[in-house]
This record gives sequence, C-alpha cells and structure tokens, in this order.
Amino acid sequence: MIEKLNIVKQRFDEVSDLIIQPDIISDQKKYVQLNKEYKDLRILMDKREAYIELSNNISEAEEIIADGSDTEMLEMAKMQLDEAKEALPKLEDEIKVLLIPKDPEDAKDVVMEIRAGTGGDEASIFAGDLYRMYAKYCESKGWRTNIIDLSEGTSGGYKEIHFEVSGEEVYGTLKFEAGVHRVQRVPQTETQGRVHTSAATVMVLPEAEDFDVQIEPKDVRIDFFCSSGPGGQSVNTTYSAVRLTHIPTGLVAQCQDEKSQHKNKDKAFKVLRSRLYDLELAKRQEEDAAKRNSQVSSGDRSAKIRTYNYPQGRVTDHRIGLTLYDLQNIINGDIQKIIDELRLVENTEKLKEASEIF
Repeated sequence: MIEKLNIVKQRFDEVSDLIIQPDIISDQKKYVQLNKEYKDLRILMDKREAYIELSNNISEAEEIIADGSDTEMLEMAKMQLDEAKEALPKLEDEIKVLLIPKDPEDAKDVVMEIRAGTGGDEASIFAGDLYRMYAKYCESKGWRTNIIDLSEGTSGGYKEIHFEVSGEEVYGTLKFEAGVHRVQRVPQTETQGRVHTSAATVMVLPEAEDFDVQIEPKDVRIDFFCSSGPGGQSVNTTYSAVRLTHIPTGLVAQCQDEKSQHKNKDKAFKVLRSRLYDLELAKRQEEDAAKRNSQVSSGDRSAKIRTYNYPQGRVTDHRIGLTLYDLQNIINGDIQKIIDELRLVENTEKLKEASEIF
C-alpha cells in the first residue's frame, strides 16, 4: 500500500510544481485540468499521512509491549495498538477506492433530458416534478442549470425538457439517474380517486467537447423556425429556433431558448455532440456491465430504475433494493442519500475487481 502511495506522492509533487509555472497558468485549459488533479491527489496525500501515522503507532505500541519493562506505558500501548488496528482496515479501504482510476467522464458537465412516457397528461406533470427535483438538487450543490429546449404538457409539466448542468463532478454524480422513473399516485385529472402508474425517462449525457466528437458539416441538416410557446402559439416572429438533424444516425437536436439564432445553433450543436458521444459511451458501458454484471452502471437506458409511490410516501430504487419513506423531501431535491447508496454499491464492485491489484 505505502509503495503505491509513494508513487502517487511523486506525481503530487510534480503537479504541485507545474501549477505555479507561468506557462501553465497562462494556458487556462491546462491549468484547470492540473488544478483538478492537484485537488484529487491532495485527498490521497492526506490519507497517506494518516496511514503512515497509524502504521507508526502500531510499530511503536508493539515495541513497548514487546519490551514490557514500562508497566505504566504498557496499558496505554495496548489501547493505542487496538485503536490503530481497528482504524487501519477502514482507512485502507478508503485508499483503495481513491486509488481506483477515475472514469474520465465523471468530471464532465451534462445535458439532461426528461421525457414524459406512458400516462398521458399525468406523465407530463411527473416529468415536470422530476425537472424541479433535479433543479433543486443542482442548486443545493452550487451547480448551474440552463434550459436548452422544452415542450410543455397540456395540463402542466413537460412532454420533454432538455437542460444543461455545469459544476464539479456533475456526470459522476448524476449518471445514476439515467433510466425510467415511475410514479404511482392519484392524478390531478382523476375524478374517482384511483391510483395510476405513469412514467418518465431521464437521460444524462456527458457534455462532449469539440475534440471528443468530430461532426462533419455535410452530415448535418440545419433548419430554422420560429420559437413557439404552449399550444403552438408563436412567441417569436423571427426564425431564431434551430433544429439539427445528423443524417448518418438520424439524431435530432434543437434549441429555441435563446433569442439569438447563433446562440441557439451553438446550444443545439452542444446537444448533438453530447448525444453522439453518449451513443459510443452507452456501447462501452454495456460491454463493461456485461463483463462486471454491474448493478448500477448498465448501458440499458430503458431500464426501470425507480418508483415514487405517493400513497405510501416511499421511493424505491430497484437496482439496489433501496426503499426510503421520505418521498416529500426526495421529490423536493434531497436525492443525495440515494446517490450515496448507488455510489457505495459501484465502489464496492470496483473494489472487488481491483482486489487482485492490492
């Protein structure tokens, strides 16, 4: 363990030196990347110091106990040894997780898409509830959200809504939300008080940079149209809304949120790049999931992942069998406890895979 941590320390020392070099500071992109690496390595360095301290405490206590001449120190040494031996395995597990190579996608910003599924108007209302849940969660994390495009439901909510989220480790956190979400409740439109089941699909696309995906101009058809509001009512008499069609794949991306045609076009290309990138990523994840029999990072985007049951006030995540009777707080954005449990399962799986390394 200490050998691996010493190798990491060498890299930490390199990065510490690099981020104060004038040529690195002037290259904003490189500086941001190295600064992120520095923060990640700093966490490992703190764990390394704690590991060395515990190891030294064990050695010191064992020496005192072996000597046995100082009776006053003997009891203290035994306590120190017990405490250190109890703390060491937990610390080792934490270090092992931190030493597992990070998914490079995890640091990316995302484009999220929520689409109403089965359930008519109620599905659109539920899609609106999910959007508000994620918007509140992102706000609590200090992340920025920005709507790209939306289509409102006839009785409220959204038939579909696309928005981007930017911040720190956004994809690494929100990737667990991709899949089909179900709601069981009495719809606002139901007169007889019967519980209905409706669904909405959530997609979480890592935001692709220009260098991640090359799009040939000849492969994209660009259409301009007037932005529209609820019920198709024209809210913009200029052709500022943009729709892009990627001819080889048939993927479509559009944006009508901005008043500027140029800004809408940029946003639409951002979505199109992310969708194309996500196609490749989904294939990789499916292969990885098949290899690992992973519970939480399957490439199957149509899997039913979570149910929100209003009559019983419960939320169930079907991938890990987690049930929480805290629906009101969760639908108001408090989803961290679910994400933490999913991340714990993923880390446990990774630890099993990496066990032969350590």
